[in-house]
Amino acid sequence: MSIATLERPETAPAMGFEELQAFLFAEVRALDDRDWDTWLTFYHKDCPFWMPAWDDYDTLTEDPQNEMSLMFYPNKQGIEDRVFRIKTDRSSATSLPEPRTNHYLSGIEVLSREGSEIKLRFNWQTLSYRYSKTDQHWGTSFYTIDTSGPKPLITDKKVVLKNDHIHHVIDVYHI
Repeated sequence: MSIATLERPETAPAMGFEELQAFLFAEVRALDDRDWDTWLTFYHKDCPFWMPAWDDYDTLTEDPQNEMSLMFYPNKQGIEDRVFRIKTDRSSATSLPEPRTNHYLSGIEVLSREGSEIKLRFNWQTLSYRYSKTDQHWGTSFYTIDTSGPKPLITDKKVVLKNDHIHHVIDVYHI
């Protein structure tokens, strides 16, 4: 299914489970394909992207403004800045060469639907290959998706990394 098929007429019925699944698969496919411009189209301009950290008591931090986070972008502009740095090699955190990744999603669960807003969670695993070494990351993601427009948009993204003992920089394409 292409990105174009995810666009919906304004009078379309509520997004079904298969459409939600296709939306999520298309987002991670853009990451795996390093299609950064397409990946950015999945995000609403006000979407925060947050990966909390685990504290010393094995509890997730709760406030990205005042506590440690593994990753935090308060809106799409922060995500766009990260993509710009990836694309132009303007960051010391950029992995060169970029790793080859493969994302797997499972346990997709709709938590709630209110009007055009859908809250969901799913488990994921990402394998990445770089310098003849394969790494793996896994966790659970929580998304809020707005389906009111012609294309669904992620309006809130929280990623919980379960294997947070990592030996290198983790980036948006790892999760």
